[in-house]
Amino acid sequence: MEAMAMFTGSNICVTSSSLLTTTNSNTTTRRTIASQLRTRSTTHLSAFPSKSHLFSSSSTTSYARTIRTRCSTESGIFLPRLIAALEQVDKTYIMVKPDGVQRGLVGEIISRFEKKGFKLIGLKLFQCSKELAEEHYKDLNQKPFFPKMINYITSGPVVSMAWEGIGVVPSARKLIGATDPLQAEPGTIRGDLAVQRGRNVIHGSDSPENGEREIVLATLLLTRKHQRATSEVLQSEQNPYLDHKTTALWFKEGELCEWTPIQQPWLIE
Repeated sequence: MEAMAMFTGSNICVTSSSLLTTTNSNTTTRRTIASQLRTRSTTHLSAFPSKSHLFSSSSTTSYARTIRTRCSTESGIFLPRLIAALEQVDKTYIMVKPDGVQRGLVGEIISRFEKKGFKLIGLKLFQCSKELAEEHYKDLNQKPFFPKMINYITSGPVVSMAWEGIGVVPSARKLIGATDPLQAEPGTIRGDLAVQRGRNVIHGSDSPENGEREIVLATLLLTRKHQRATSEVLQSEQNPYLDHKTTALWFKEGELCEWTPIQQPWLIE
Protein backbone atom coordinates (compact mmCIF):
# COMPACT_ATOMS: atom_id res chain seq x y z
CA MET A 1 0.00 0.00 0.00
CA GLU A 2 1.35 3.34 -1.03
CA ALA A 3 1.24 6.10 1.52
CA MET A 4 1.53 9.86 1.38
CA ALA A 5 2.79 12.00 4.22
CA MET A 6 1.35 15.49 4.66
CA PHE A 7 2.97 17.98 6.98
CA THR A 8 0.81 20.61 8.57
CA GLY A 9 2.67 22.56 11.12
CA SER A 10 3.99 20.13 13.70
CA ASN A 11 1.40 17.48 12.83
CA ILE A 12 2.03 14.70 10.40
CA CYS A 13 -0.97 13.21 8.52
CA VAL A 14 -0.48 9.93 6.70
CA THR A 15 -3.11 9.04 4.07
CA SER A 16 -3.18 5.93 1.96
CA SER A 17 -3.87 6.15 -1.77
CA SER A 18 -6.84 3.76 -1.43
CA LEU A 19 -8.43 6.04 1.15
CA LEU A 20 -8.09 9.01 -1.21
CA THR A 21 -9.67 6.98 -3.98
CA THR A 22 -12.62 6.08 -1.72
CA THR A 23 -13.02 9.71 -0.67
CA ASN A 24 -13.02 10.91 -4.28
CA SER A 25 -15.57 8.22 -5.15
CA ASN A 26 -17.89 9.32 -2.31
CA THR A 27 -17.62 12.94 -3.41
CA THR A 28 -18.59 11.99 -6.95
CA THR A 29 -21.56 9.96 -5.65
CA ARG A 30 -22.81 12.85 -3.55
CA ARG A 31 -22.59 15.19 -6.53
CA THR A 32 -24.54 12.70 -8.65
CA ILE A 33 -27.30 12.40 -6.01
CA ALA A 34 -27.51 16.17 -5.65
CA SER A 35 -27.84 16.52 -9.42
CA GLN A 36 -30.65 13.94 -9.49
CA LEU A 37 -32.50 15.71 -6.66
CA ARG A 38 -32.29 19.01 -8.52
CA THR A 39 -33.68 17.35 -11.65
CA ARG A 40 -36.58 15.77 -9.73
CA SER A 41 -37.37 19.04 -7.95
CA THR A 42 -37.48 20.84 -11.28
CA THR A 43 -39.79 18.16 -12.67
CA HIS A 44 -42.21 18.39 -9.71
CA LEU A 45 -42.23 22.19 -9.69
CA SER A 46 -43.01 22.26 -13.39
CA ALA A 47 -46.36 20.63 -12.59
CA PHE A 48 -47.52 23.84 -10.88
CA PRO A 49 -48.72 26.92 -12.78
CA SER A 50 -46.00 29.44 -13.49
CA LYS A 51 -47.77 31.87 -11.12
CA SER A 52 -48.98 29.38 -8.58
CA HIS A 53 -50.57 30.80 -5.45
CA LEU A 54 -48.29 28.47 -3.47
CA PHE A 55 -45.07 30.18 -4.55
CA SER A 56 -46.12 33.75 -5.08
CA SER A 57 -47.17 36.56 -2.81
CA SER A 58 -49.16 38.17 -5.62
CA SER A 59 -52.95 38.03 -5.97
CA THR A 60 -54.50 34.62 -6.62
CA THR A 61 -57.14 36.03 -8.93
CA SER A 62 -55.58 34.65 -12.11
CA TYR A 63 -55.11 31.24 -10.53
CA ALA A 64 -58.71 31.17 -9.30
CA ARG A 65 -59.89 32.22 -12.75
CA THR A 66 -57.93 29.33 -14.27
CA ILE A 67 -59.56 26.88 -11.87
CA ARG A 68 -63.07 28.24 -12.58
CA THR A 69 -62.47 28.02 -16.32
CA ARG A 70 -61.23 24.45 -15.97
CA CYS A 71 -64.29 23.51 -13.88
CA SER A 72 -66.69 25.12 -16.33
CA THR A 73 -65.06 23.25 -19.21
CA GLU A 74 -65.04 19.86 -17.51
CA SER A 75 -68.35 19.86 -15.62
CA GLY A 76 -70.41 22.52 -17.35
CA ILE A 77 -70.87 24.43 -14.08
CA PHE A 78 -69.91 28.08 -14.20
CA LEU A 79 -69.45 29.29 -10.64
CA PRO A 80 -69.88 33.04 -11.32
CA ARG A 81 -73.33 32.36 -12.76
CA LEU A 82 -74.30 30.54 -9.59
CA ILE A 83 -73.06 33.45 -7.49
CA ALA A 84 -74.91 35.92 -9.73
CA ALA A 85 -78.11 33.89 -9.30
CA LEU A 86 -77.79 34.16 -5.54
CA GLU A 87 -77.39 37.94 -5.83
CA GLN A 88 -80.44 38.38 -8.06
CA VAL A 89 -83.65 39.79 -6.59
CA ASP A 90 -86.35 37.14 -6.98
CA LYS A 91 -89.84 36.40 -5.72
CA THR A 92 -91.02 33.27 -3.95
CA TYR A 93 -94.40 31.91 -2.95
CA ILE A 94 -94.83 30.91 0.69
CA MET A 95 -97.98 29.27 2.01
CA VAL A 96 -98.80 28.54 5.63
CA LYS A 97 -100.82 25.34 5.41
CA PRO A 98 -104.07 24.65 7.33
CA ASP A 99 -102.27 23.06 10.28
CA GLY A 100 -100.03 26.11 10.63
CA VAL A 101 -103.04 28.44 10.58
CA GLN A 102 -104.97 26.34 13.08
CA ARG A 103 -102.01 26.21 15.46
CA GLY A 104 -101.55 29.98 15.37
CA LEU A 105 -98.09 29.89 13.75
CA VAL A 106 -98.69 32.51 11.06
CA GLY A 107 -97.15 35.36 13.04
CA GLU A 108 -94.02 33.43 13.97
CA ILE A 109 -93.47 32.24 10.40
CA ILE A 110 -93.86 35.76 9.00
CA SER A 111 -91.50 37.05 11.69
CA ARG A 112 -88.76 34.64 10.63
CA PHE A 113 -88.85 35.87 7.05
CA GLU A 114 -88.93 39.50 8.16
CA LYS A 115 -85.98 39.02 10.52
CA LYS A 116 -84.04 37.45 7.67
CA GLY A 117 -84.51 40.69 5.72
CA PHE A 118 -86.96 39.67 3.01
CA LYS A 119 -89.77 41.94 1.84
CA LEU A 120 -93.41 40.91 2.07
CA ILE A 121 -95.18 42.04 -1.12
CA GLY A 122 -98.44 40.09 -0.88
CA LEU A 123 -100.55 38.31 1.73
CA LYS A 124 -103.95 36.66 1.66
CA LEU A 125 -105.97 34.44 4.03
CA PHE A 126 -108.38 32.27 2.07
CA GLN A 127 -109.95 28.86 1.76
CA CYS A 128 -108.03 26.95 -0.90
CA SER A 129 -110.33 25.40 -3.50
CA LYS A 130 -109.86 21.90 -4.88
CA GLU A 131 -109.24 23.39 -8.33
CA LEU A 132 -106.39 25.54 -7.06
CA ALA A 133 -104.88 22.75 -4.95
CA GLU A 134 -104.86 20.29 -7.86
CA GLU A 135 -103.26 22.84 -10.18
CA HIS A 136 -100.70 23.82 -7.55
CA TYR A 137 -99.62 20.22 -6.92
CA LYS A 138 -100.17 18.89 -10.46
CA ASP A 139 -96.61 17.51 -10.62
CA LEU A 140 -97.59 15.09 -7.83
CA ASN A 141 -100.93 13.94 -9.27
CA GLN A 142 -99.62 10.44 -9.97
CA LYS A 143 -98.47 9.88 -6.41
CA PRO A 144 -100.59 7.59 -4.21
CA PHE A 145 -100.82 10.26 -1.50
CA PHE A 146 -102.19 12.93 -3.89
CA PRO A 147 -105.91 12.66 -2.92
CA LYS A 148 -105.05 12.75 0.78
CA MET A 149 -102.82 15.78 0.27
CA ILE A 150 -105.56 17.66 -1.62
CA ASN A 151 -108.01 16.95 1.19
CA TYR A 152 -105.47 18.25 3.69
CA ILE A 153 -104.75 21.50 1.83
CA THR A 154 -108.47 22.21 1.37
CA SER A 155 -109.41 21.27 4.95
CA GLY A 156 -109.03 24.81 6.27
CA PRO A 157 -107.82 28.31 5.44
CA VAL A 158 -104.27 28.93 4.29
CA VAL A 159 -102.14 32.06 4.33
CA SER A 160 -100.75 32.77 0.87
CA MET A 161 -97.74 35.10 0.71
CA ALA A 162 -95.35 36.53 -1.85
CA TRP A 163 -91.86 37.46 -0.64
CA GLU A 164 -89.09 39.29 -2.46
CA GLY A 165 -85.34 39.53 -1.89
CA ILE A 166 -81.83 38.62 -2.99
CA GLY A 167 -81.54 34.84 -3.17
CA VAL A 168 -84.96 34.55 -1.57
CA VAL A 169 -85.78 31.13 -3.07
CA PRO A 170 -82.79 29.12 -1.75
CA SER A 171 -82.75 31.09 1.50
CA ALA A 172 -86.45 30.44 2.06
CA ARG A 173 -85.89 26.73 1.49
CA LYS A 174 -83.21 26.76 4.18
CA LEU A 175 -85.47 28.67 6.57
CA ILE A 176 -88.26 26.14 5.94
CA GLY A 177 -86.15 22.98 6.32
CA ALA A 178 -86.47 19.45 4.94
CA THR A 179 -89.85 18.11 3.79
CA ASP A 180 -89.81 15.55 6.59
CA PRO A 181 -89.81 17.54 9.85
CA LEU A 182 -87.96 14.74 11.63
CA GLN A 183 -85.09 15.21 9.16
CA ALA A 184 -85.21 19.02 9.29
CA GLU A 185 -82.43 20.82 11.15
CA PRO A 186 -83.19 22.50 14.49
CA GLY A 187 -83.69 26.20 13.92
CA THR A 188 -85.69 25.69 10.72
CA ILE A 189 -89.46 26.21 10.65
CA ARG A 190 -90.26 22.54 10.14
CA GLY A 191 -87.48 21.43 12.45
CA ASP A 192 -88.91 23.55 15.27
CA LEU A 193 -92.65 23.54 14.60
CA ALA A 194 -93.61 20.21 12.99
CA VAL A 195 -93.19 16.48 13.56
CA GLN A 196 -94.89 14.69 10.64
CA ARG A 197 -94.39 14.86 6.87
CA GLY A 198 -98.14 15.08 6.21
CA ARG A 199 -98.45 18.04 8.59
CA ASN A 200 -95.33 20.03 7.82
CA VAL A 201 -96.88 23.49 8.33
CA ILE A 202 -95.53 25.39 5.30
CA HIS A 203 -94.90 25.33 1.55
CA GLY A 204 -92.17 27.22 -0.30
CA SER A 205 -91.32 27.49 -4.01
CA ASP A 206 -88.38 25.34 -5.12
CA SER A 207 -87.23 27.67 -7.91
CA PRO A 208 -87.67 31.30 -9.04
CA GLU A 209 -89.69 30.08 -12.03
CA ASN A 210 -92.08 28.11 -9.82
CA GLY A 211 -92.27 31.07 -7.47
CA GLU A 212 -93.50 33.33 -10.27
CA ARG A 213 -95.89 30.62 -11.51
CA GLU A 214 -97.41 29.98 -8.08
CA ILE A 215 -97.84 33.69 -7.34
CA VAL A 216 -99.58 34.26 -10.69
CA LEU A 217 -101.68 31.10 -10.26
CA ALA A 218 -102.94 32.13 -6.84
CA THR A 219 -103.63 35.68 -8.04
CA LEU A 220 -105.59 34.57 -11.12
CA LEU A 221 -107.75 32.04 -9.31
CA LEU A 222 -108.44 34.39 -6.42
CA THR A 223 -109.35 37.17 -8.85
CA ARG A 224 -111.64 34.80 -10.72
CA LYS A 225 -113.27 33.74 -7.45
CA HIS A 226 -113.75 37.38 -6.46
CA GLN A 227 -115.28 38.23 -9.84
CA ARG A 228 -117.76 35.36 -9.53
CA ALA A 229 -118.70 36.42 -6.01
CA THR A 230 -119.11 40.05 -7.08
CA SER A 231 -121.26 39.03 -10.04
CA GLU A 232 -123.52 36.93 -7.81
CA VAL A 233 -123.95 39.80 -5.36
CA LEU A 234 -124.79 42.33 -8.07
CA GLN A 235 -127.33 39.99 -9.66
CA SER A 236 -129.04 39.04 -6.42
CA GLU A 237 -132.30 40.63 -5.41
CA GLN A 238 -130.94 41.58 -2.01
CA ASN A 239 -127.92 43.61 -3.01
CA PRO A 240 -126.20 44.98 0.12
CA TYR A 241 -124.34 47.56 -1.95
CA LEU A 242 -127.56 48.97 -3.39
CA ASP A 243 -129.77 48.51 -0.33
CA HIS A 244 -127.41 50.15 2.13
CA LYS A 245 -125.54 52.33 -0.36
CA THR A 246 -122.21 51.11 1.00
CA THR A 247 -118.89 50.77 -0.76
CA ALA A 248 -116.29 48.13 0.11
CA LEU A 249 -112.92 49.70 0.87
CA TRP A 250 -110.52 47.03 2.04
CA PHE A 251 -112.33 43.70 1.68
CA LYS A 252 -114.75 42.99 -1.11
CA GLU A 253 -117.62 40.54 -0.97
CA GLY A 254 -116.40 36.96 -0.67
CA GLU A 255 -112.89 37.91 0.46
CA LEU A 256 -113.43 37.35 4.18
CA CYS A 257 -112.67 33.80 5.27
CA GLU A 258 -115.11 32.19 7.70
CA TRP A 259 -113.49 29.47 9.79
CA THR A 260 -113.40 28.07 13.32
CA PRO A 261 -110.08 27.72 15.17
CA ILE A 262 -109.69 24.30 16.77
CA GLN A 263 -108.74 25.88 20.11
CA GLN A 264 -111.95 27.92 20.27
CA PRO A 265 -113.78 25.44 22.58
CA TRP A 266 -110.84 25.77 24.98
CA LEU A 267 -111.01 29.56 24.91
CA ILE A 268 -114.76 30.21 24.94
CA GLU A 269 -117.41 28.32 26.90
